[in-house]
Amino acid sequence: MKKFVFVNEAAKRAFLDLPREMQRQFGADLQAVQRGEPPFSRWKHLTDSVGPGAIELIENAPNAYRAIYCAKFAETVFILHAFTKTTNGVDRHAMKTAGERYKFMKSALATKR
Repeated sequence: MKKFVFVNEAAKRAFLDLPREMQRQFGADLQAVQRGEPPFSRWKHLTDSVGPGAIELIENAPNAYRAIYCAKFAETVFILHAFTKTTNGVDRHAMKTAGERYKFMKSALATKR
């Protein structure tokens, strides 16, 4: 089973700022991913906007919530970002944040080698 880590404290705070119901839903999704199974929530690849292996979990009830993770490296599920979606279309600020955290994750993995 893959490990589970937040890429940094800000990612952890963002996840914990979600409503409890969304934390549980995304938590169940991430546990499935840890076991090598697909998430229960809708999802999409964010290769172009965040990086290779980045996945966005999608929940729309009644507000729109998102969690972004990467499970491609080091047998680990890295949580990059979580947020309440407030825009129609792409949330550019959230994608920028996730992209910066993705780069941080890759840099941290490179220094561990």
